[in-house]
Order: sequence, then C-alpha cells, then structure tokens
Amino acid sequence: MYPGELGKKYANRPAFIMASTGREVTYTEFECRSNQLAHYLRSVNLKFKDHYAIFMENNDRFLEANSAGERAGLYYTCINSYLTASEVSYIINNSESQVLITSSKMLPTVIEAEKSCPKLKKILVVGAEIQSLSKKILDYEETISSFPTHPIDDECLGTSMLYSSGTTGRPKGILRPLPFQKPDERLPVFNFLMKLWSFDQDNVIYLSPAPLYHSAPLAAASFAIGTGATTIIMEQFDPLEFLRLVEKYKVTHSQLVPTMFSRMLKLSEKEKDMYDLSSHKYAIHGAAPCPEKVKYQMIDWWGPIIYEYYGATEAFGFAYCNSQEWLEHPGTVGKIVSGELSVLDDEMKELPRSEPGTLWFKPTSEFEYFNDPKRTSEAYSEDKKLTTVWDVGYTDSDGYLYLTDRKTFMIISGGVNIYPQECEDLLIPHPKVFDAAVFGVPNDDLGEEVKAVIQTVEGIKGDDTLTKELLDYLSEHLSRQKIPRSIDYIDKIPRLPTGKLYKRLLRDEYWGRGSSKIVKN
Repeated sequence: MYPGELGKKYANRPAFIMASTGREVTYTEFECRSNQLAHYLRSVNLKFKDHYAIFMENNDRFLEANSAGERAGLYYTCINSYLTASEVSYIINNSESQVLITSSKMLPTVIEAEKSCPKLKKILVVGAEIQSLSKKILDYEETISSFPTHPIDDECLGTSMLYSSGTTGRPKGILRPLPFQKPDERLPVFNFLMKLWSFDQDNVIYLSPAPLYHSAPLAAASFAIGTGATTIIMEQFDPLEFLRLVEKYKVTHSQLVPTMFSRMLKLSEKEKDMYDLSSHKYAIHGAAPCPEKVKYQMIDWWGPIIYEYYGATEAFGFAYCNSQEWLEHPGTVGKIVSGELSVLDDEMKELPRSEPGTLWFKPTSEFEYFNDPKRTSEAYSEDKKLTTVWDVGYTDSDGYLYLTDRKTFMIISGGVNIYPQECEDLLIPHPKVFDAAVFGVPNDDLGEEVKAVIQTVEGIKGDDTLTKELLDYLSEHLSRQKIPRSIDYIDKIPRLPTGKLYKRLLRDEYWGRGSSKIVKN
C-alpha cells in the first residue's frame, strides 16, 4: 500500500471511501497519516523485519495501519476481528508483535487478551477519544499527531504476515521472505496478481465488501492504492447495499466470495433489477469453492465479467479462469498460471488426469509457518521441493484444475473416502436452504458417517418433512455412500466473514468438544 509518485499525481483523489458514511480519505491525507504512523513505529524501536499487529473491524484507519509497515520494513499481522481474547493473545504472542493497533470496539477483547501478552509494548486505540488507560494503552490520534508527515529516513519495503483462518486447526502465521529494498519495489507476487486482476488500468473504482484482515481483500485494496485507484470499503457485506454502491460509485472492480453470490441470488427479482451495474467489468472471486448452479446463475445475471482464482495465502501457486473458460469447463477453478502443480497419491506418486489426489506445488517463492517448524515441515515434501495445504483435486485433459475438497475434511466411512463439498454444492442452491455444512460424525460400525447441518431460508421449518425432501433430492444426484444419514438444523451456519466455513466448530459438537445449539434429529 505504497502509492509512491502516484500519490502525488492523484493527491486530491480519494484513496478510499467508507461506504456507510461516505467519508473520503485523499491520497495526500493517506500518505501523511501513513508516514506519521511509520515515524511512531520507529520511535518505539521497531526495525526492519520486526512485527506488529492490527485488530480492527473495517474502518477508515485500517489501510494506513498497514501502509505504515509497508514503508517501514515491518511485518504486520491483521487479526480476524471475530476472534476471542485467548485467540487474539495466541496470535499476538506467536507473531512476536510488539505493537497492537486496535479500535474502541475491540478494546474490551484486547484488554483481556493483553494480560497474556508480556512482550506487547504498546496498544494504540482508534475510533474514540479515550483517556490513556495506562502507559501501554494509548489514544491513536493523540499519539501519532505529533509525528512528522514526511517519510521516515530509512524507508524500505514491508509486508503482511497473515494467519490461516484456523477453520481446520490452530491458525498458522505465513511468513514470506522480505528482501531489503525500496517500498515501491513490490514483491513479485503482488506485481503478478495486480496485472492478472487488471488493476493496472486507468480509472479503476474498486468495491471491497469483505473484511480487510483477510489476505485477498487486503491484497486487492493494496493493488488499488498502489495504482492510484479509489477503493470503496464496506464495513460489512449486505447484498442489496453492494448493488447500490456499484451504481453510486460506478464500480469497475470487486472481489467477492461464493457466499456473497448466494446471498445476492436470494434477493427478489425486483431487488436485483433496482440498480445499474453496467460499470462493473471485473468481479473476481475465490477463497472458497463456488457451487456450479450459483456460478451459472451469476454469469447469467452479470454477464461474462466473473473471474475465478485459486490460491492459498502461502502464495505457492495460482490458478485462474474467466467466465468463458468456466462455461466450457464447469466447476473448474482455472488453469495454473503461477507455480508448477503435481497431483499425487499418498505415496507421492503422480496420478493420471481426472483422478483426485493431493495438490502439491513446486512453489514460486518460499514460505514458512512462523515459530512452527513442525507444521512447516509437514507442508513440504521430504526433499523440500514441493509444498501443499492439503487441498484435494484433479486436472482435466485440457489442464484445468478442479477442487474436490480439503483433505482434512475428508470423511472415511466404511473404508470409503467421501469429500463433503460435492454434497454441500448441491444443498446450498436449494430454494429452502440458506446455508449448509456436511462432515463426518462418529459411527461405531463405519468409523464415520455423513452428517448434514442446515440453516433454512427464513420462514422454512427444519423438520422431518424437509429432511425427507432434501434426502430425496440428493439421492437423484449422489451415490448412496455420499448421502447424509441424517440432517440436523441450526439457526446460523458458522462462517467467517470471508465466506469460509468454520467446519471445525460444527464437527466439535459431534465429537464431544463443544456446547451445542444444534437441533438434532
């Protein structure tokens, strides 16, 4: 997030606009405030490759909190704003963060978390004038206002060290190499993605509907600011508000997740037609698999402007496809455009095309899980030439990649390997289903059996009649082993705001590790 000379060229152009309030921050203001924070971080002795953390909801200080580190040679960690105090303290400690930037909204969680963070030097609080609670907890505005608005003397490139979402286990800090270079000399992966996502065009208006603590929304906002574009930041996603903002600001680019598509498709036809979406040229999506029916409906509605990608925060490889490619290869996440893919079995032998296996990449750059050598080692092959996040998939005869599921979600029932994503992709578009999760639960005879948990559309009752209807529907599309043995109902399926299914929370209820609010049949 370093606009450099473009920041001077577009000095009075909004760098970003907050969607709910219309507050604009120009490139001049953005640069001045980012520099002030960079000076502060130097004043508390943060030097090249040191770490600090950001724990905030989407607000008008989030991007400058990142930008300061990117011009001060620091690693910054954006923490999921939905985490508990114990989860926050774990990430602060594991990342070795010396400073935390937070908001008044998050302060109660932070006060509890910091009791377990002995190495945390300072906490800066955004969003409300507060009397400093201690020498450690300080008002953000008051603290940075006394520092210069010009660049620090030793500007150098910094970058994020983000954590995995923790949907399958404890989150991991993903550390990429940070060379000593000028901040306008971006890392290769950012230059690659900026061009791939067409952020290198003039007059880009980017609508950011997702939490900025997540890697893809943060990267896209970084591309926008790095090219002199304007970013519209939604504090939280609302399907109708998204459409309104596209018309209001003549949005050209957006970055979404399939859950957002599903929410928009459930709007009434009248609501879908309320706004002019003709300015919208690039709707980029990833982060989670998109059910085929949802994707077909979105392309039919918006036209061939939808681009899909597959890649992990670890940035070891990347797949990409446009709408036409997807229509010719339904279900694909694209062709590999970065990295070298191998689909291997459990003995690390290459599998033939169309046969699912673990996706291993010869990475384009190195990474490690910070302070976690065991899990770093597990992510690499024995010869250290290949790496994986344990996704399962296959390629077709044309080289297009299809995801089957995450290996950690695989159900083994009676010796049969079952990937639940296939069932989820059928359930989610069903007109009576708002959201769904499928996973394995204990079975004394089979080891595991397939379980579905459903959040119904408002006004639809989850009962035996609906269960029969859904199971009959699934039986038309799936073999017997893949069909859930039972369906339970819940008020809300736990998803991160990024759209990722927090499946571990649901599984824990059935494996004796949770406190259930599920209506079990």
